[in-house]
Amino acid sequence: MTKPTNRCAWGTTDPQMIEYHDTEWGVPVHDDRKLFEFLVLDAFQAGVSWAIVLHKRENFRRAFHNFNARKVAKYGAKETKRLLADAGIIRNHLKIAATINNARRFLEIQKEFGSFDKYIWSFVGGKPIVHKFKTLKQIPATSKESDAMSEDLKARGFKFVGSTICYAFMQAAGLVNDHTTRCFRYRQVNRSIGRSGNRSTN
Repeated sequence: MTKPTNRCAWGTTDPQMIEYHDTEWGVPVHDDRKLFEFLVLDAFQAGVSWAIVLHKRENFRRAFHNFNARKVAKYGAKETKRLLADAGIIRNHLKIAATINNARRFLEIQKEFGSFDKYIWSFVGGKPIVHKFKTLKQIPATSKESDAMSEDLKARGFKFVGSTICYAFMQAAGLVNDHTTRCFRYRQVNRSIGRSGNRSTN
């Protein structure tokens, strides 16, 4: 099979980054476990490259019980010590503590809204935002939606949920399609969304 030649510039060299770009990035996610996974990984991305986090993804899955929020919410001193000793993940005490805290807040949202999915997608009106950026330089680090998401998550007690992290989460979970228009995935993702199920912007 012929490999696509036009990709977003960030997904063209590292094999894992290519795989992630070609199969996951920008695809709408509505599974709560998967949404929690991206919430955790994007928090750990703060201050480091996404490639570093991606290369440790399987280790994170193992370390955090496959991103089962109910199990992570029960972590205490013993589990924190285990995680701090785990060389397979990013051993940052603040981020580990934030993940445990966020799992508890995540469960609170599930209880209030019925699912985290219903809550988090409300920030984009339930439909992915489809941008039409031609180059990476045009892609913003934040948006009014990520600002609102960050503000509300912080008010609910979440940690490591600044607007930049929230926007990265939106990109990962498909709340926005930020593939550049020349990327082969731009049209593929749009087709998977369905023309009636997105909000186009310039």
